[in-house]
Amino acid sequence: QVQLVESGGGLVEPGGSLRLSCVVSGSTVSNSGMAWFRQAPGKEREFVSSINWNGLITYYASSVKGRFTISKANTKMCLQMNSLKPEDTAVYYCAANANGFASTRSPDFGSWGQGTQVTVSS
Repeated sequence: QVQLVESGGGLVEPGGSLRLSCVVSGSTVSNSGMAWFRQAPGKEREFVSSINWNGLITYYASSVKGRFTISKANTKMCLQMNSLKPEDTAVYYCAANANGFASTRSPDFGSWGQGTQVTVSS
């Protein structure tokens, strides 16, 4: 059974940076498509970024493009978040699929982590 565990969230001031990690157990990231989604209070879960099995294809939400960078290697996927804004405040979830594709749709991912809180505030 695939398990995903996120870490790296916290409180940061606007303009600051955080690096989220998602460690995978029970499988390998080398064959998986993976993604980050986020959910802010009172809002639906939304797509942030995704990466395909070999790391050559990545997608970003327009709201984070140029500020966030997704990567993966071995058993870990990371999201480097720079120039953070208050509107980036949310619980961030990592997700994985077995087909290896990058996707922007949550139904395309069968395995999910429990989430890590990111709060951007002064």
